[in-house]
Amino acid sequence: MDASKNVSGDASATDTTAGPGAARPVLEAPDIARVLTRIAHEIVERAKGADDVVLLGIPTRGVFLARRLAGKLAEITGRTIPVGSLDITMYRDDLRLRPARALARTDIPGDGVDGRLVVLVDDVLFSGRTIRAALDALGDIGRPRAVQLAVLVDRGHRELPIRADYVGKNLPTSLRETVKVQLAEEDGRDTVLLGLQRPATSGER
Repeated sequence: MDASKNVSGDASATDTTAGPGAARPVLEAPDIARVLTRIAHEIVERAKGADDVVLLGIPTRGVFLARRLAGKLAEITGRTIPVGSLDITMYRDDLRLRPARALARTDIPGDGVDGRLVVLVDDVLFSGRTIRAALDALGDIGRPRAVQLAVLVDRGHRELPIRADYVGKNLPTSLRETVKVQLAEEDGRDTVLLGLQRPATSGER
């Protein structure tokens, strides 16, 4: 997920109480399940069966989404789809500007990524800097035959020439708005919330 996006599932909780700037749901649990099913079918179609697909989720919520996609791909293809996680913390271009952050887990499936079609999975695509870091991290692990990107939400405002191959929902936003993804594995429920950014305070992104 984009650390620069000030709008991720890992950002501080958006106020969902009534009033100006209150967050409103733009995707609920059934919507998220439906778009993940659609993305899974799109992957199978584009990969001509997904024989060599490996899914790598970007922590935190990208990992949960990748696991869900792997389950849906298994239902469609009848095969187990390799799934893992790719920590990008040390590849970020804003390490000096942000507080120290604990390393997440990188877990590469046993057969590796060499010669495979790797699909990176994230919750929100914003500036594109997180995905650039993920590509750098992936390059140190192996040499896939191709890399694709699947995201639950694309909110625009790209700073780098990066585009998602699979998008659950295109969500035009202003820079004053926040997008918060909540998933049951981490947050106890599935939803995507759109709200207004709170006035920044010292140290807040």
